[in-house]
Amino acid sequence: MPELDLFLDITAPNGRQYKQPTGLFIDNEFVKSTSGQTIASIDPATTREIASVYAAGAEDVDKAVNAAKAALKDDSWKLLPATDRGMLMGRLADLIEQNKELFATIDAWDNGEPTFSPILTKFAYTIRQPIGVVGQIIPWNYPLSMAAWKLGPALACGNTVVIKAAEQTPLSILVLGTLIKEAGFPKGVVNIINGYGREAGAALVQHPLVDKVAFTGSTATAREIMKMAAGSLKNITLETGGKSPLIVFNDTDMEQAVKWSHFGIMSNQGQICTATSRILVQKDIYDTFVEQFKGAIQTTSKIGDQWDESTFQGPQVTRAQYDRVLEYIQVGISEGATVASGGGPHPANSNGESGYYVQPTVFTNVKDSMRIYREEIFGPVVVIVPFETEEEAIRRANDTTYGLGAAVFTKDLERAHRVAAEIESGMVWINSSQDCDPRVPFGGVKQSGIGRELGEAGLEAYSQVKAVHVNMGNKL
Repeated sequence: MPELDLFLDITAPNGRQYKQPTGLFIDNEFVKSTSGQTIASIDPATTREIASVYAAGAEDVDKAVNAAKAALKDDSWKLLPATDRGMLMGRLADLIEQNKELFATIDAWDNGEPTFSPILTKFAYTIRQPIGVVGQIIPWNYPLSMAAWKLGPALACGNTVVIKAAEQTPLSILVLGTLIKEAGFPKGVVNIINGYGREAGAALVQHPLVDKVAFTGSTATAREIMKMAAGSLKNITLETGGKSPLIVFNDTDMEQAVKWSHFGIMSNQGQICTATSRILVQKDIYDTFVEQFKGAIQTTSKIGDQWDESTFQGPQVTRAQYDRVLEYIQVGISEGATVASGGGPHPANSNGESGYYVQPTVFTNVKDSMRIYREEIFGPVVVIVPFETEEEAIRRANDTTYGLGAAVFTKDLERAHRVAAEIESGMVWINSSQDCDPRVPFGGVKQSGIGRELGEAGLEAYSQVKAVHVNMGNKL
């Protein structure tokens, strides 16, 4: 079979002549496919071949995706001002307008669409409506707060809800049910179920009458939810795991950086999806930072009874989570990292009772390839690593499958904004950690989730847009 030319001289049935590209358009060039395979485009009016074009295989797809990824990072596109992007779009629109008869010819020939299309005078508007029945799966680390995050926007937009409480922490959400009834909500508007994820959660996600699923939890579970929701193309919002970086530059306010860094990983026993569990510190202040961080643990991380107002760190939520955290600590030790502080179970609490208490643990001499650097632990365990340049810090911060939160500590606000723009995450804190405002969207990128909660985006996630077109007297 002769090799196909990348451009063919073609004459359409209406007499219009033009050059038809046949290749794959990759990196602004038409190229032949790796395999040389082709696809024939058929005129549906005559059943005869119009032309053949090259068919992409997996290798060609990889080239195209890598070209798009490289362009995304290249300054020629990344730093192009929005006005200049608009000018490019306008120029393209002008060129399409200049060639509209050619495009009408090609599409009429290629798919049988008549070239006549009436342009009508009309009025159009949009309305927002509830999505419908929403299934909300709540995590165990902040039971009532997470229920409120999801329930409020859903009800405000007119949806009805089925909440599945976490099997580990169902109690406060059940009490919330009594207040929902007392407040006067109609029957069936809010429903609360307990149960295990593999049974009750799966049944909720797959139920044919559930129109949307909102989930907060692990990335692994989110993948399973996506598969189950795909059966009926459900609307989904997923807020999943993280391995959030916290970058400390050498011009920072050291005392504040240490305090916020400690809070960012050790609060709530490290059981926070946005926990800044990877701390990157500029090399010339690294040793000082590590020592002061260890000091913050000694002075702040009082471990014990959660009923004691002076307690900073309580127990892990379950035996399974306790065992998971301790297992990761052993993994870090076996991988060759240095335990700079902590490193095991904490003794019994002040009442002499056993509990799921873990020492706040700091690892140094950590390589980026280690599991404790790359995997979400969800406990009071942090790695502290040195870096030399801003570019290195950004590269290493972004070297993760996650992208939920990140923090930057520096007195140089120009640098702070520059780094914040470069970090691949849904949220960035400048000179703080774990800030949250219900007026501001919350959510991640990459494998840290899909969609947003809170803010205007959180309301939009619980409504759908309908377009209404009104004929203003036109007659065909």
